[in-house]
Amino acid sequence: METTELLKRVRKIEIKSKGLTQQIFAGQYHSAFKGRGMAFSEVREYQYGDDIRNIDWNVTARFNHPYVKIFEEERELTVMLLIDVSGSREFGSRSVLKKNMITELSAVLSFSAIQNNDKVGVIMFSDKIEKFIPPKKGRQHILRIIRELIYFVPGSRSTNIAEALRYLTNVIKKRSIAFLISDFIDRNFEEAIRIANRKHDLVGIKIYDTRERELPSIGLIKLKDAETGEYVWVDSSNRFIRDSYKNSFDVRSHQLNESLTREGVDFISISTGEDYIKPLITLFKRRS
Repeated sequence: METTELLKRVRKIEIKSKGLTQQIFAGQYHSAFKGRGMAFSEVREYQYGDDIRNIDWNVTARFNHPYVKIFEEERELTVMLLIDVSGSREFGSRSVLKKNMITELSAVLSFSAIQNNDKVGVIMFSDKIEKFIPPKKGRQHILRIIRELIYFVPGSRSTNIAEALRYLTNVIKKRSIAFLISDFIDRNFEEAIRIANRKHDLVGIKIYDTRERELPSIGLIKLKDAETGEYVWVDSSNRFIRDSYKNSFDVRSHQLNESLTREGVDFISISTGEDYIKPLITLFKRRS
């Protein structure tokens, strides 16, 4: 990709993401993701309605008038984006590839985070850790993340979600908000989910394409596995094959939803054919 084209795409994503963050997500994000607790801010004179449990007795005795302690939320959080960069993210049957939606979602979450003075870090993974960007604040840091998501070419095309979760647990020592953004075309990662969610506040976001759920009836078609490179011929005019294809997707989706719910992990699914604003707001409200 040419540098000028890359910069145009980065700028376009920045404008859209910052607009959504400021107009829609700012308050929702703040309510959905709490700080680490309450920290002492100041002492002021007691006012009617103040909680008497917050009276500062030392200051009250000194001035012979009741004073109360004021506490504020410790707002600063660390937000980690665990982003699946395996081969299957390159699929898209309409105008939006999965990887493009993942990039936009990551940008929206990142700008929401820094607007609330939170740090943002990234773990890009395939079946190995492809890239780690340590948590930092600031617009330039977020623009770097967006550029990496647009431009980055992974060394592997396979997926290992468990490896990414283990890396998160080992590298990020303090509790963080961790968004796992993937199509979840993988298996045997339930135990890693359980362990990671004990230490961090894990949120799952599944990105899928409608053609991964339903085949059109267009006759004999050649399908390619984006991660293994294997081809298979499928007769899409066969109703039984189309129903089996859809049922297989629905069963996997149901099992994933049940597994994450059982572990207490908030989870949403977003199709490349839909607007991601509503699902994100639903997620934020659910947590508020």
